Amino acid sequence: MIDEPWILASNSPRRKELLGLFNHPFVVIPADVDENILPGENPSDYVTRLAQTKATVIGSTNPTANLILAADTTVADGDEILGKPIDRSDAERMLRQLRGRIHRVYTGISIYSPKKNIQQNLLCCTNVPMRDYSDQELESYLDSGDPIDKAGAYGIQNPQFHPVENFTGCFASVMGLPLCHFDYGLKMFDRQFEFNIAGACQNHLQYECPLYDRILHGEQVG
Repeated sequence: MIDEPWILASNSPRRKELLGLFNHPFVVIPADVDENILPGENPSDYVTRLAQTKATVIGSTNPTANLILAADTTVADGDEILGKPIDRSDAERMLRQLRGRIHRVYTGISIYSPKKNIQQNLLCCTNVPMRDYSDQELESYLDSGDPIDKAGAYGIQNPQFHPVENFTGCFASVMGLPLCHFDYGLKMFDRQFEFNIAGACQNHLQYECPLYDRILHGEQVG
């Protein structure tokens, strides 16, 4: 598993950016799955199911793969799941709904080895306090087009809009890929990966994470 490329079952530029911090080769094979929410499905079950399904779908066509990584992220305001907006008006509705309040972001990841017939699912839940941005800031952000391809209609990493303040959770998870969860999950595959991913992540995101040590030791946070 050391030299063989991983498979990332996602075409998300944020996930490609974050996984690249491992300095391990990987190929991108996006998974095309039905992302509709099932009746009565809560956010944690939703992202976990989709991540697992994506990994399984890619595994079905790559049966000798050593490691497939799939992920799904959603924003939830209470029990309401806020997916990707369908248009500008929908994005505006979501951003006005979230403004000045705390919501939750759920990211599920699935690590799958078809070759070894092992699959491990992990979940990261993060409280996200949105700042009270002005109507002018909101309009400018909508004009940028950035909200359209993002759950909840925002990118936490956007330097112009910077929608979040006083954040203390897993920044990478809100971007779409909790790297320390993935690193911890690798150990369940007897994968010894001598690389300081927590340091690389914090340096890349310019964010001092208060949670990484607990996550790397298997503690449930969030």
